Amino acid sequence: EVQLQASGGGLVQAGGSLRLSCAASKFTLDEYDIGWFRQAPGKEREGVSCISYSDGSTYYADSVKGRFTTSSDNPKNTVYLQMNSLKPEDTAVYYCAATGWSCRAVEDEYDYWGQGTLVTVSS
Repeated sequence: EVQLQASGGGLVQAGGSLRLSCAASKFTLDEYDIGWFRQAPGKEREGVSCISYSDGSTYYADSVKGRFTTSSDNPKNTVYLQMNSLKPEDTAVYYCAATGWSCRAVEDEYDYWGQGTLVTVSS
């Protein structure tokens, strides 16, 4: 069974930082591009970032550019999302997902999803 698990969420004050981890088992992440998504209360799920396995290229939503950084640790089969300068509007459940296509894939083209981890940013 393919497993993808996001972790590292928690409660943080505005301006603080958190690092989320996405650990994969049963498959190797170097064959997939890994995206981060989030869903805030009452809102649609939105893409946050993506990292490409082929060349390490990263992509970010405009709302998080300059604040969030995604990276990978291939030996650990893990992808990270470093979140700095957090804002209350970043509060959401964060999901990592894997696509066998590319970071240009739309949400429906992501094949595997983690359970999500809750990030709460207080003002």
